[in-house]
Amino acid sequence: MALIERLQNTTDATHWRGKIPMNYVYTAGRAGEEFFKNLKRGRFIGARCRDCETVYFPPRIFCEQCFERIEGNWIKVPNRGVVHTFTVCHETYDEQPKDKPSIVAFILFEGTDGGLMHWIGDVDPEECYIGMPVTAVLKPAKQRKGGILDIKYFKPV
Repeated sequence: MALIERLQNTTDATHWRGKIPMNYVYTAGRAGEEFFKNLKRGRFIGARCRDCETVYFPPRIFCEQCFERIEGNWIKVPNRGVVHTFTVCHETYDEQPKDKPSIVAFILFEGTDGGLMHWIGDVDPEECYIGMPVTAVLKPAKQRKGGILDIKYFKPV
């Protein structure tokens, strides 16, 4: 079926053979844009609610606890945290075996009520543990593009 063909019955769309062309633009929003601009400069920022003192990392526009507008209440956040949970990946995204397993973790950041999912490096999977203190390893400044991959990985402290 070609992309320009129209379906007569919804039951005709059970599957699609081949590739589906998709065009989209992802926007990080105003708080996300501020986060990535700072990350490109090597700084981590969050947003603090002045009403309930919740610190969001990554930053938000509104407090999820009390609904106060917190845009612009940016605060500096340390580039370190602790492993909250993790998994060891033995396959690639295409289900091919990896030469060496990799670790993906959710990292809670010091002084915040939030965190990031990212790679853990410089540690064997058997040595990674929940509660392990980690710090960010950033790409060199000239290689940063203002995206999450400006963080190469997190390593044990």
